[in-house]
Amino acid sequence: MEAKTLLNLREIHDSLIEIAHKAGEIITTALPAVSSTGSKKNSADLVTEYDRAVENMISTTLKTKYPQYKFHGEETYDPAQPLTDEPTFIVDPIDGTTNFVHGFPCACISLGFAIDRKPVVGVVFNPFTKTLYSGILGQGAYLNQETKLPLKAENLEPLHGLDNALIGVEWGSDRSGPNFETKVRTFEKLGRAKEEGGAMVHSMRSMGSAALNLCAVAAGTLDLYWEGGCWEWDVCAGWVILKEAGGIIADGNPGNWEPSIDGRKYLAVRASPGGVGQKEIVEEFWSCIQGRLDY
Repeated sequence: MEAKTLLNLREIHDSLIEIAHKAGEIITTALPAVSSTGSKKNSADLVTEYDRAVENMISTTLKTKYPQYKFHGEETYDPAQPLTDEPTFIVDPIDGTTNFVHGFPCACISLGFAIDRKPVVGVVFNPFTKTLYSGILGQGAYLNQETKLPLKAENLEPLHGLDNALIGVEWGSDRSGPNFETKVRTFEKLGRAKEEGGAMVHSMRSMGSAALNLCAVAAGTLDLYWEGGCWEWDVCAGWVILKEAGGIIADGNPGNWEPSIDGRKYLAVRASPGGVGQKEIVEEFWSCIQGRLDY
């Protein structure tokens, strides 16, 4: 790892930002149209021709500039070639495809770089709002390369439990089975009034993009984000942005404080002054999970 950390992460960061803007041009000049050549499990996670076009542009550019590094992308994912410890670009060409298809402006390009399966560079760009989040291991996280995250850090409120928390959740593409049942029952527990045995969280939000959910936690506009079922390309970039903004990521199931990037179950928590309340709110959330996520 020590030798690998000698890589110029700033150069990689700057290259990913340039690529993200180029990808944004492709996305924003495209008319959302569902491809007839492929589909995912249901209409909640549609595949478009633009996913493939954007990933092709990204992979071609990165392989030309950095032929020594591996590439791991959503559209070209091969289960027979899982993520390794080698320096790897981990890419989602359009995170929030359903939003994109419906014209809802909450979709992004998510470009991450990992070493030893640990995220070290992240760039997340929403071309519809011209919002850019980026982070480098040990060098902080920023909004639009100017504003350090979390936002309003000098007035950041300590975490005070779930009843004061705004939480990001997602339904996912699987709408039946034990995992869906765990999600639905947990959502109910989180939202139900305390006198009826619930946590009565302040509220819940579904943004439709794992990367943008993580960036919202990094910015401090969401307090937590709980997810099961997404993939490493959904979280790699947002992961390093969140951690560089003082946040933490625990497992989406109770008990594991060191989740793997490809573990598919995550609980993200925003920064808090001095880390106050982070561990406690994770444990409180874990106590509300009704069942167990199994991906």
